[in-house]
Amino acid sequence: MITLFRLLARVPMPLMHRLGALLGWLVWWCAPDYRRRFKANAESAGFSPAQYRPAIAAAGHMASELPWLWLRPQGESVLTRVVRWEGVEAFEAAMRAKKGVILVAPHLGSWEMCGQAIGERFLADFGPITALFRPARKKWMADLIAAGSRDRPGLQTLPTNNTGVRGLIRTLRSGGYTGILPDQVPPLGQGVWAPFLGRPAYTMTLLPRLAQQTGAACFLSVCERLPRGAGYVIRFEPIVGTALTDPEASIEDAAAAMNDGIGRLIHSLPGQYVWDYARYKEPRGEPAVVASAAGGAAP
Repeated sequence: MITLFRLLARVPMPLMHRLGALLGWLVWWCAPDYRRRFKANAESAGFSPAQYRPAIAAAGHMASELPWLWLRPQGESVLTRVVRWEGVEAFEAAMRAKKGVILVAPHLGSWEMCGQAIGERFLADFGPITALFRPARKKWMADLIAAGSRDRPGLQTLPTNNTGVRGLIRTLRSGGYTGILPDQVPPLGQGVWAPFLGRPAYTMTLLPRLAQQTGAACFLSVCERLPRGAGYVIRFEPIVGTALTDPEASIEDAAAAMNDGIGRLIHSLPGQYVWDYARYKEPRGEPAVVASAAGGAAP
């Protein structure tokens, strides 16, 4: 599998995106449960088929990017794939203030590209971007990731446990920065119920607690794919004046404010969101290790 991915990593990205679009539509027509969940999530959020249909191909685009992102030759810059940056001045100003920055980066656009590009661009000025990372359960996937994706310059990973969360707190308090995927269902005890695109969703408390405890600036962050493999646009939007960054706000209000920002971002780009994810499922029962490390398990 690693050999195959290394070969695919050399295929031009526009061609890989075309192949990825075919893969996305193939899965759509061959997997009725996937199709049903995809449609239900998008339509319950108020999106029409014309708005969410591009996300079918985008799911394939995401898969087709992975060989290059994970196993491209060392020294080949990810920044060659990014055509422009928007809102970067506000991000740089926050980093220079040395109060720490949290990038709120949902499963929208190319989040793998986003993390690698940000880490690469800002390594010299601000050091590596730090992120929590849980190894893949499947051995072949873990081997692929270990072969190259997590060892790129500009990216530092920490384990998804108490030690990793304490490391994130130290990073933010020392003026560093992190990126967190906020729109996944956390284990029971590590979240609260909060509105998400019009429906109650069990929402992580890790990011809001980090923001409230460290005083870090928060930015919505997304890497939008441009049509026909033409490149990407990375955007930063500061989150200000909400409960997310208010240390006096309840964790429920902070989680709701975070979800509201994510929802606005998705509304700006519904054709690149991962609609098939079971966002509204009940949380699985696991000890609230990460939540407690960030300041106590959520009620």
